[in-house]
Amino acid sequence: MILNCASKILDLSTPVTMAILNLTPDSFYDGGRFIEKDWQKKVIALLEQGPEIVDIGGMSSRPGATIIHPQDEWGRVQKALQFIKKEFPSVLISIDTIHSTTAFKALNEGAHIINDISGGIFDPKMMETIAPFNPAYVIMHMEGTPETMTKLTHYNNLVLDIFTFFKKQLNIAKSHGLMDVVIDPGFGFSKSLDQNYKLLNNMSTFRILTDNILVGISRKSMIYKVLGSSPKESLNGTSILHLKALENGAKILRVHDVKEAKEAIRLFLKLSVNK
Repeated sequence: MILNCASKILDLSTPVTMAILNLTPDSFYDGGRFIEKDWQKKVIALLEQGPEIVDIGGMSSRPGATIIHPQDEWGRVQKALQFIKKEFPSVLISIDTIHSTTAFKALNEGAHIINDISGGIFDPKMMETIAPFNPAYVIMHMEGTPETMTKLTHYNNLVLDIFTFFKKQLNIAKSHGLMDVVIDPGFGFSKSLDQNYKLLNNMSTFRILTDNILVGISRKSMIYKVLGSSPKESLNGTSILHLKALENGAKILRVHDVKEAKEAIRLFLKLSVNK
């Protein structure tokens, strides 16, 4: 299972990790960590854990976050992109953005993947803008924006409604020539606590559309609210749910903790060959 990512190829025959690199002051878990004076050392420490992909984000998408101007977003992202291209040339670089202008600049600088939490809805120029670069494109499901999404959790049928969304957006992407597309169910985005778990239990339904499924549940409230803890105390819960996600078809785990996610994948693969 091969995913073409601009100038690189990603083998998804076995699951891979996507390291989260938030260049924001207000992300829910690691806000500010990678914008301090020693940010380069922290980036090196993250990437030395061996993720196949690093996902660079310049805008927080935590509940209640506001959408920032693409120029401000690019100002946060550019230096890290250039640094990683130089120091870790084998790592695939994903840019977490809803702005086509940011995506264009990033792909021009050598990024390989565009991770769009709006799934092409927020910026109608996104797909046509990135298509000539032939990147991989992540379509995530979300209703509204990070600022409004917690109020938009009504579905006629949760899994079917999201399935229908993906089917439509995949067809639009294909019409623009984007053939290497990944879908992300959007855990924590416009879903209630119980809806997140129902979605995780039924995630294999989306394999009818594609086997390229990304899951981002790392340290999210769907874990720590159940456990009565906090994001900092949610690593164990994250690993447990990662195993469930892998069982239901996840091929990319978007994570804060690369080492532990890679261990979960190794154990999952061991279970798979010894049924």
